[in-house]
Amino acid sequence: MISLIATVLNEGDNIRHLLESILRQTRSPAEIVIVDGGSTDDTAAIIRSYQEALPLRLLVQAGCNISQGRNRAITAAAGDIIAVTDAGVRLSDDWLEKITDPLLADPELNVVGGFFRADTQTPFEIALGATTLPLETEIKAESFLPSSRSIAFRKAAALQAGLYPEWLDYCEDLIFDLRLRDAAGPFAFEPAALVYFRPRTAARKYFRQYYFYARGDGKANLWFRRHLIRYLSYIVLLPAILIAGASIHPLLWALYLVGGAIYLRAPYRRLPTLISRAGGGSLRLWLYAIIAIPWLRFLGDQAKIVGYPIGWRWRLKHRPPSWRAD
Repeated sequence: MISLIATVLNEGDNIRHLLESILRQTRSPAEIVIVDGGSTDDTAAIIRSYQEALPLRLLVQAGCNISQGRNRAITAAAGDIIAVTDAGVRLSDDWLEKITDPLLADPELNVVGGFFRADTQTPFEIALGATTLPLETEIKAESFLPSSRSIAFRKAAALQAGLYPEWLDYCEDLIFDLRLRDAAGPFAFEPAALVYFRPRTAARKYFRQYYFYARGDGKANLWFRRHLIRYLSYIVLLPAILIAGASIHPLLWALYLVGGAIYLRAPYRRLPTLISRAGGGSLRLWLYAIIAIPWLRFLGDQAKIVGYPIGWRWRLKHRPPSWRAD
């Protein structure tokens, strides 16, 4: 039996996209469990309007965070296979079929990670998608940690892993993945199990998103080396090149060009694919994206630089349990 779960909070503007895409699935879930964290808009009413068309249960748990909501949905679900997605996305028509087929075919397999694509609608979103989101061809299946926008697993494995960490408000799906991999063994990667979501629509929203991601990293003690390299690059390396160029020889400033080419190689490599998926682009769109990508990469780094120590400060104050032991 396959259960599909999701959590929502004030998604009245977006929830229909998800529900309509569930209606179009080539494999229908036996049940859908949605936990509402206390929406104050019309989210719950919209969900209830689909209860005749879908095998849907809505559980309202005001004040719960996303981990608590997912855990409530998992424990309430009757299925032995759980497929997880998010509000604010739309599923490809065969998403549920693609993401559960490997589990149905192999009783020893416990987890399947799907993939996600940017559903871009503006030049800003195309540039942001190229800056922040990998393409399927960049993924190393053996080390991929799937987003909870697109994942399926056996309920028993999730319970054994301890479910999502309820003390963590961001990066909770990464911790869940790491727990699940330790408890349930290797994941399968199914790039054809696609969900589509819109990137942030403005720079302020993008900064806020990556600030919270980095704050979550700090709270969970994730990716310390990666964040340390970022601090050293901005605080030590970049000023050192500036001083060396001024005091030794201006040609040393060419190191900025070399570093910039390496730093921006992946976003520029993704850009043609994203523009093609958006239906092609004018010269103006290409120029906009080419100019916007370095600025967006820099802005994201600043959000992470600000957010990570705030998460660490929270961690030192609250002393959360080890995510491996929680």
